[in-house]
Amino acid sequence: MSVNSGGHRLFLTAQWRWLVMLNYEIESAALASILPAGTELDFWNGKTYISMVGFLFQDARVRGFSIPFHRHFEEVNLRFYVRRKAEDGWRRGVVFIKELVPRTAIAFIARTLYNENYVRLPMSHQISTTDGLSTPTSVCYSWRFKNNDNFLKLTPCGTAGQAPEGSQQEFITEHYWGYVTQRNGSTKEYRVEHPRWRIWESKTAELQCDIASLYGKQFCEFFSRPPSSAFLADGSEIKLYDGVTLI
Repeated sequence: MSVNSGGHRLFLTAQWRWLVMLNYEIESAALASILPAGTELDFWNGKTYISMVGFLFQDARVRGFSIPFHRHFEEVNLRFYVRRKAEDGWRRGVVFIKELVPRTAIAFIARTLYNENYVRLPMSHQISTTDGLSTPTSVCYSWRFKNNDNFLKLTPCGTAGQAPEGSQQEFITEHYWGYVTQRNGSTKEYRVEHPRWRIWESKTAELQCDIASLYGKQFCEFFSRPPSSAFLADGSEIKLYDGVTLI
């Protein structure tokens, strides 16, 4: 049995690769009703952010076992940032508003065990490179919803490097806990481990999405503006541990 330093069993291992991250400033009041009990909003420079994130899930294994035809797939999620005061200090985490995947079993497991709002939709991706997969020239994640094509696309530029300390890129990527409201109103907390990622700035970034139908009309005004930042992270191996009910 694999156990982390907190005594929690290892639930899932995988590779998260080529994370496209578009980040939008949002009013705190728009998130108040979906804030998990026991957490508070996390701010960067006094502002609250919401992110649309697309990436490749590769070599996924649950309790060390792979599910046939469910090891490699795309995911697109909408998330915001919170923190919780624990005995060991502040834990900075994310709350997922909705997560899109193309595999039924993955959505079922996440909804059943974590109460995460996973939805199965037809999805695809396109990654263009100049030298294998080490230097992407464009990354696009697409999904089909209500007979319409939606996509999240980014063209990186410059040289990849770790996010500068105190930067918005560091804030967005350095959250290592997940928080989920359960059906009875309690909160489940789980930990995700991964090393710091390398980041590319964006030359261009584009989101085409039916925000109102997929996420709710209350988010439309915030996505009507250009993102405050957009970047690509190379990703890494990740470890996700069993959740613990807090409240």
